[in-house]
Amino acid sequence: MGRKLRELRQARELPQAEVAAKLGVSPAYLSLIETGKRPLQLPLLVQALELFGVELDDFMQSLGELHIDEGLARLLDEPLLRTLALSRDDLARLGAEPRVANTITALFNLYKNSRLQLENLLTDMARKEREGQGAGTLAFDYTPFDEVTDFLEARRNWFEALEERADALRARHQLGERPSEAGLIGVLGQLGVEVRTLGGEDTEHEGSVIRRLDPRGGSLTLSHDLPEHRRMFQLAHAVGLRLLDEEKLHEPIVASADTRHAETPRLLKIHLASYVAGAILLPYGPFFREVQRTRYDVEHLARLFDTSYETVAHRLCNLSDPRRSGVPFHFQRVDVAGNISKRYAATGLRFPHGTGSCPKWVVHTAFLTPHAIHRQYSVFPDGRVYFCFAKVVAEPLAGSLARGTVYAIGLGTHAADAKHLAYADDMPFVDPARMAVPVGTSCRFCERTDCNQRAAPSYKFAFRVDEYLKKDNFFSPLVEGDGHDAPPVPISKKRRS
Repeated sequence: MGRKLRELRQARELPQAEVAAKLGVSPAYLSLIETGKRPLQLPLLVQALELFGVELDDFMQSLGELHIDEGLARLLDEPLLRTLALSRDDLARLGAEPRVANTITALFNLYKNSRLQLENLLTDMARKEREGQGAGTLAFDYTPFDEVTDFLEARRNWFEALEERADALRARHQLGERPSEAGLIGVLGQLGVEVRTLGGEDTEHEGSVIRRLDPRGGSLTLSHDLPEHRRMFQLAHAVGLRLLDEEKLHEPIVASADTRHAETPRLLKIHLASYVAGAILLPYGPFFREVQRTRYDVEHLARLFDTSYETVAHRLCNLSDPRRSGVPFHFQRVDVAGNISKRYAATGLRFPHGTGSCPKWVVHTAFLTPHAIHRQYSVFPDGRVYFCFAKVVAEPLAGSLARGTVYAIGLGTHAADAKHLAYADDMPFVDPARMAVPVGTSCRFCERTDCNQRAAPSYKFAFRVDEYLKKDNFFSPLVEGDGHDAPPVPISKKRRS
């Protein structure tokens, strides 16, 4: 009752001392009444209500109404607050103390800012390296590979000068729309590079090296174990490297990158050589035409251009010509342990820096039936929905997948763009609530409170432990509504009663 009286006073912006004087009590005594530390006598209540212009009946009916401070009310939907089991009644009681409410709101905003800084730090480590960092000190996990990927995403993975140079080279050497291995070897010959393949009996270069290009001696050595589509790509990559070395096509691109790691410029050069290779093997015009005709059927495109599923998936992420722009994709290559070895996002999807990701992503479930294309609508905590599909590609070695390589290649685009893909023809997005699978980025930064496959607690929640309550996943945060604030009575005690 005293707290309600204080709300009336504050709503009228009346100082406590002024009201106390009109009521004939001291400000200290009125403060005790308003904080509930002294009972409010009926005569004083009637006098105060007359001062505030409120009827006694209206005042008594309003006592059951709860008022939540505006600043606290904004916190109701925050994930962290849900883990603290604070009800609306709790917030209303806190709001009765303005200074407490202001302090809690300020501290929570400070927490959110700190959390944001932590996320930025984890995703932008290369720009925040410690001064004088050397051997033996902590190495941040923002790698040169991450730096390259972020640069490519900022450029939309589109380099018009390289596309034009690849088109000119194909025209000059009459490679056509489907370059052959002999044609690429001929191009390298005219660039002063002799190609040779190590035979099975050749032991000079034993090991895992599949390509060795001598930029001075003019020789390219390829492993005899390479499948045909990988031989083609390595030949085209060597052509790209030769063009970059001779014509310095990569230098203005690398110079435009704000790199912090010493290795990043060289990694960028490798990527740009691969970009040239893709532009040679899958020329933009003919490839874009077939992409539109087949409606992004990756397997069909791989057969048409006699190349691999992964190469086509990469090239789909290059279709950013403003005059002939393709559907924006995100791309990821994942191994059976869940490690992301390649990633790219033109859709706004935030991949975790590092290795792990959400096990609910279709790129992980693809390993369950590796010979099928897996498809899935995925909804993220922020409400964004994507249509994703994935396929497992494998290259056994000596009859063993464990000795060879096994990856899942995942592609995804906005759900609104799924209509452009052949893979979504029998999956119209007619019931988002039932069709979309709830996913996150990674367990450490996921806001899901009921994921049954969490691998770790989230930094976004308070980690609470209740020995009387078990959710279907140990790391799922306990939130209001789970009932963890009222532990059940042990069975033995129930029997005794």
